[in-house]
Amino acid sequence: MSISRFTGIELGPPIEVFSLVKTFGDDKFENKVSLVMGAYRTNEGKPWVLPVVKKVEKLLAEDDLQNHEYLPILGLEAFSRLATVMLLGENSQAIIQGRAFGIQSLSGTGSLRVGAEFLARIFHYDTFYYSTPTWENHKLVFTNAGFKKGCEYRYWNAETKSVDIEGMLQDLRDAPENSVIILHACAHNPTGCDPTHEQWKQIADVIEQKKLFTFFDSAYQGFASGDVSHDAYAPRLFAERGMEFFCAQSFAKNFGLYNERVGNLVVVMNNPKEVAQVKSQLTLIVRGMYSNPPNHGARIVATVLGNDDLHEEWKDHIRVMSNRIKLMRKALYDRMLKLRTPGNWDHIINQIGMFSYTGLTERQVAHLKDHYHIYMLRSGRINICALTDKNIDYVANAIHDAVTLFADPNKNSV
Repeated sequence: MSISRFTGIELGPPIEVFSLVKTFGDDKFENKVSLVMGAYRTNEGKPWVLPVVKKVEKLLAEDDLQNHEYLPILGLEAFSRLATVMLLGENSQAIIQGRAFGIQSLSGTGSLRVGAEFLARIFHYDTFYYSTPTWENHKLVFTNAGFKKGCEYRYWNAETKSVDIEGMLQDLRDAPENSVIILHACAHNPTGCDPTHEQWKQIADVIEQKKLFTFFDSAYQGFASGDVSHDAYAPRLFAERGMEFFCAQSFAKNFGLYNERVGNLVVVMNNPKEVAQVKSQLTLIVRGMYSNPPNHGARIVATVLGNDDLHEEWKDHIRVMSNRIKLMRKALYDRMLKLRTPGNWDHIINQIGMFSYTGLTERQVAHLKDHYHIYMLRSGRINICALTDKNIDYVANAIHDAVTLFADPNKNSV
């Protein structure tokens, strides 16, 4: 056998989320529970295809004008226009004045990747900041896009289980000019803790004063609180203040279109005369990356957002999803209190969105997996809507056992 060019390649580290999903799938234990994957589940533990999505898919299937031709490089214009309005609001001056636009991309991840490559290649920015902790893919996406230096800003206060706003503001003040600051628009992943409106204003002040560049990641608009406008507070604040920024939108959660990869990169600028040049450079980036985006999911979103009746029906669906998550938060919190589990569990109901940063240690997480077949990330992050009426008592009792047996060595309780 001849010597292979591929000999000696190091085995890449496993991606924790997908590795745990695989292990869970292989687990034969009858009462196993996965709190890992960030996807909505019904009270029966099943994926939910939104009824309005099913309705639109049928309409599209019966529409003889639909075909499978290529979309333009920057995607379906109707989708990007409506998605941008959804983010910034119908009365956004940035949109009215022609200073804001969107381009369709491959969900939130693809939008981040395209935007990051633009900032690295065109602006020659090389430093990005992400929260501690953050969604694990932020670092990989920006590094692969050409950024040289990844830095952290403080975000999670483990003692108070809330946002470390003073630490965050200080780290932003210390960031060099033109650093790219990744901000979660709402429902911070993994902590579920968002800044207050007043804190968002403080963050905007520092970013503006220090001449930093904001890149919002908006994966949960509407899905987090059930209110599209409420979840868009931060990007709208920045736009109203005349700040330039990018925002990566994902429609995986709020439309349940996980595998359709529906995303939009929103660009907010100060000078509408420069929009054509920016679009031309984004066109070249997309052309050399994936050429053009898929049609089906974007067409669904555009149809829903562009029709008043379908839009209202969708709003009902996101309220259903967000309300179920809130109910499961309350259910877990109530059981922790009833069991008298050591520690303060107020953060469970104070957090927002799909995830809860439980405060469980790695030892406690390992105990839950090894002894109860309950799976979650090492950080203790759980998907709240993976809890159901059927498994909530089992999970709560298991957490109580883990916390009681293995107290955090740094303090007396969780």
